Amino acid sequence: MLIHHKDQVVYEQYFADSNSHTLHDTRSATKTVAALLVGIAIHRGEIDSVHLPVLPFFPDWLPLKNPDRRKAEITLEDFLAMSSKLECNDFKAYSRVNEERMYVMEDWVQFTLDLPIKGYAPWETKPEASAFGRSFAYCTAGAYSLGRIVVRASGTTLPKYTQTHLFDPLGIEKVEWPRTSLGRASTAGGIRLSTRSLMKLGMLYLANGSAGDKRILFEGWVQQSLKTHVNIDDDTEYGYLIWKRNLQIGEKSITIHWMSGNGGNHVAIIPDLDLVIVLTKTAYNQRDAHMTSRRLIDEVVLPVFLSAGM
Repeated sequence: MLIHHKDQVVYEQYFADSNSHTLHDTRSATKTVAALLVGIAIHRGEIDSVHLPVLPFFPDWLPLKNPDRRKAEITLEDFLAMSSKLECNDFKAYSRVNEERMYVMEDWVQFTLDLPIKGYAPWETKPEASAFGRSFAYCTAGAYSLGRIVVRASGTTLPKYTQTHLFDPLGIEKVEWPRTSLGRASTAGGIRLSTRSLMKLGMLYLANGSAGDKRILFEGWVQQSLKTHVNIDDDTEYGYLIWKRNLQIGEKSITIHWMSGNGGNHVAIIPDLDLVIVLTKTAYNQRDAHMTSRRLIDEVVLPVFLSAGM
């Protein structure tokens, strides 16, 4: 657990056999890296906009299975906001793409683009009836495809691009990339980073996309990526590959944005308090893992800073 407040680390503790140099598998928490890379590519002029359609980045994958004109309407923002028209939902075991079905395939992009357009059961809310015109469906395949789009737009490898334009400016040196069976580095999750490196990703949001005097993301990207793009439930919203909720503690209302991964891994970004909280955990597939992390943040950490008027 690490807590960074304003300009310093105020708490840092490691357990079991880990230490400050340990590279942690925080699973889907590092999906957010894909959103950062898209923002960087836009800042550098390699991608024009999040509103670009996805298919033109992959002309050599055509023709697709399950052809449908609506596939041509799917944009980068649809993948960023986990709300594309493809039948892809990791939270439903019977989905065509629960992520476990993708991992055993060779070409994950081809697998993704070949998916059919999804329908909606009578009890589900359709996009046109939703507050932001989107229906949330957690789709790892979309997060992975965004990484490949950055590769196509930049003409270089994902590790090299990320190291040059994101990790090096943040002072992140040690990283281990997960790879597909084709050997491609993946933004689907599982990028291994130290706790302090994860903290630096959170701090990039607090610093409005800058690291020192170097601008990494274009002005406005942080606000655009943190604002609500789709509602999930009464308590939870979603931005660009990052979660969001509003919390009431006493008389104080606080907005928390967080990178989240299996096992209760959290990188919580709290602009109201100039605070980043990193929890690296290995409670993989335990049903209470996320709730335990949330309670630790909500009931233990935040009240300390609020009571101290920080």
